[in-house]
Amino acid sequence: MPTAMSLLTSMFLFLAMSSAWAANLPFAVITAAGVPEHHLTPESISLIFKRKQKYWENGTRIQPVNLPASNPLRRAFSQSVLGHSPEDLEDYWREMYFHGVLPPHVLESEQAVILFVNATPGAIGYVSACVPGHGVNVVLMVGELPDCPR
Repeated sequence: MPTAMSLLTSMFLFLAMSSAWAANLPFAVITAAGVPEHHLTPESISLIFKRKQKYWENGTRIQPVNLPASNPLRRAFSQSVLGHSPEDLEDYWREMYFHGVLPPHVLESEQAVILFVNATPGAIGYVSACVPGHGVNVVLMVGELPDCPR
């Protein structure tokens, strides 16, 4: 019969492996068709998702959207672009809340992200697959996404 310590060790190893696997998921950052920027750096995307850059260069308000914190793609995006896990950013968002800054909206699925970005001027989000023909621009790719134009 497994001991409590061996169960805790197994759970820790599982979480560590899950986190490492999620960090390696490829994704594409997408923007609404009217956004003038067609190539963004991870640093500029980090500023956008941390709500430190609020407007595109044409004056349109930026509308970032996230997937739920439990989604492996959110974890991959957060670790790759923001440099922290979703849990690590909770203190940041508590502090920002006191300055009147709210975190990005959270949508339940990648399909919802695509629909939101397509329908919302200034929107930006991320998905696990290339989405040509959906009225959005791919502005950054992390990892290898098959059939995705560069």
